[in-house]
Amino acid sequence: MEAGEVAPGGALTVALEEAIRPSWHTYWVNPGEAGLPTTIDWTLPAGWHAGPIEWPAPKRLPVGPLMNYGYEGKVWLLQRLIAPADAKPGTIVTLKAHASWLVCQEVCIPEGATLSLDVAVSVSPIAPYGTIEEQFAAARARIPAASPWPVTFHAGDALDLFVASPMLAKAQLRDATFFPLEEDYVVGMAPQQIATAPNGLLLRLKPGGKAKVAHALAGVLVMTSADGSVQALSVEAKPGAVPAAQFGGTADDTGFLLSLLFAFLGGLILNLMPCVLPILAMKALAVARHAHADKRMAAREGLAYGAGAILSFVALGLALVILRAGGAAIGWGFQLQEPAAVAGFALLIFAAGLNLSGVFEFSGGISAGDRLARHGGAVGSFFTGVLAVAVAAPCTAPFMAAALGYALTQSAMVSLLVFLALGLGFALPFVLIGLSPTLLRLLPKPGAWMLRFKQALAFPMYGAAVWLVWVLTQEAGSNGLIFVLAAMIALAFAAWAWDASRNASPRWRLAGGLLAALGLIAALVSLPLIETSAAPAATAVQAGGIPSEPYSAERLAQLRAANRPVFVDATAAWCITCLVNEKVALSSAIMRDAFAQKHVAYLVADWTSRNPEITTLLQAHGRSGVPLYLYYAPGAADAAVLPQVLTQGEVLKWIGD
Repeated sequence: MEAGEVAPGGALTVALEEAIRPSWHTYWVNPGEAGLPTTIDWTLPAGWHAGPIEWPAPKRLPVGPLMNYGYEGKVWLLQRLIAPADAKPGTIVTLKAHASWLVCQEVCIPEGATLSLDVAVSVSPIAPYGTIEEQFAAARARIPAASPWPVTFHAGDALDLFVASPMLAKAQLRDATFFPLEEDYVVGMAPQQIATAPNGLLLRLKPGGKAKVAHALAGVLVMTSADGSVQALSVEAKPGAVPAAQFGGTADDTGFLLSLLFAFLGGLILNLMPCVLPILAMKALAVARHAHADKRMAAREGLAYGAGAILSFVALGLALVILRAGGAAIGWGFQLQEPAAVAGFALLIFAAGLNLSGVFEFSGGISAGDRLARHGGAVGSFFTGVLAVAVAAPCTAPFMAAALGYALTQSAMVSLLVFLALGLGFALPFVLIGLSPTLLRLLPKPGAWMLRFKQALAFPMYGAAVWLVWVLTQEAGSNGLIFVLAAMIALAFAAWAWDASRNASPRWRLAGGLLAALGLIAALVSLPLIETSAAPAATAVQAGGIPSEPYSAERLAQLRAANRPVFVDATAAWCITCLVNEKVALSSAIMRDAFAQKHVAYLVADWTSRNPEITTLLQAHGRSGVPLYLYYAPGAADAAVLPQVLTQGEVLKWIGD
């Protein structure tokens, strides 16, 4: 229930949440060639009435020789309940419903539940809670929008569906799937082919028995562009002329392989991102230590590093898949939208800096010529790979956006394969250096320079920790800042106590260990306190110098209705690429003057903290994370997507300077 109160004559939106176990599914309003849709039967007081179920776009669910349409994971079915105009304020009304659904795997099980809601009638209903409002906004974003273009069809040996849209004629679609609202209009298991004409998009389907005599064809058209963005449209097609076109195979033929290639290339380039370089420099020292001595150790550590990096990417992908299947509106970098997670990363990076500075060392020491940058050999290398992926999370490299956007619109297995390719690209350079004698010989010989270089690397780590603390203040305000600084002091004390007592007598070693444990516990205890006690900061991330407004779908629609050009900057405080782009491309007086002269509205979609409306914007353009730059020209049907690595010239080109 979106709100607990409703005004006389007002409307209230409720949701039936279906949390579906892995490998099971429920059904859409048209279940396809088998199955039954979910039904909700209401028992309402006099004068109340319920609107129809608002169905999210389904997916194809092949089961043996049959094609079904339905849902996996978590889905919300929305309904509007309308109160009578003469409802008496101050009364509590009980609304009852019986929901029935069929859940299937290899077998099908009918299930149901009787539910009730108590709603207060009020002249001035209280606003919904922010978290509930966000969940309903995310659910509404999955409901197909009415097609803005006319649609016609012709049924003969094939069923051709034509969407009259010059914009779609120019679009590069990876896939388009039509889901009819009623059975026997389309043969579900037959492939759906797409083609373009000069003035629109065509789909070729295999007609069912009803299609040849149909006077209308209603359904949902789900389109996936080459960059992974998904758009679902509600279609009411009429019989009419359909232009000729040359149909090829389905659009998915190369999408998967292309996404794997993009993910691999994106992983390679991610090694050059500034947030990753300090960690990689640490690993380079470890490899250099063995390059001219124990080459088997160098190979073993390179492989261990690669395993840590690859498994971390797969684990991160699995977390994304599970959370999104559960209905969470999240994307790449989601872990940095939680203040406690940001504080935890800050402590981790700060601890790495203390270690590089020599405040504490693990057993065996870390010195020039002696196990430099490898704590425990292969095990240490493995966790260096894990750490590298952790600090790489705020970055998005070129090619990554399209690959991740594709991955998060596909099945769990396809998504994980894309994350695996990303991990392989990220890990490849150090794995090759460890395995190749030729590459190893190019590395400098170990010596005293390594100790000094190791100590110098502490300062980029401290800088990264400061940046993460700044990110935390954007999410949690001054209270979060106090807690994380206290945690850093406790962590530094723990490191000092541990190292100072390592070579002391047994009694002092025990005392030092206890003090170190207490300091570490105090640092860790601060993390949940940050989450529960911090006050969100009021400021938002925005480009310096250009007047801006916070993004909302409503504000974007208003500006476009007024025929104004709009530039949307989807960014976050924890996104290194975003901050670099802001400084390089969006902060100069030239840009400020150009935006003013062209009367371009600047909307900043600040994704520092979780925001389902911004997540929906990203998903609509095939992205799972920031940055994303969109330019809506006056009168254009859709936005132009600018490159992730932004330049001043690129922006000026699009706004028409």
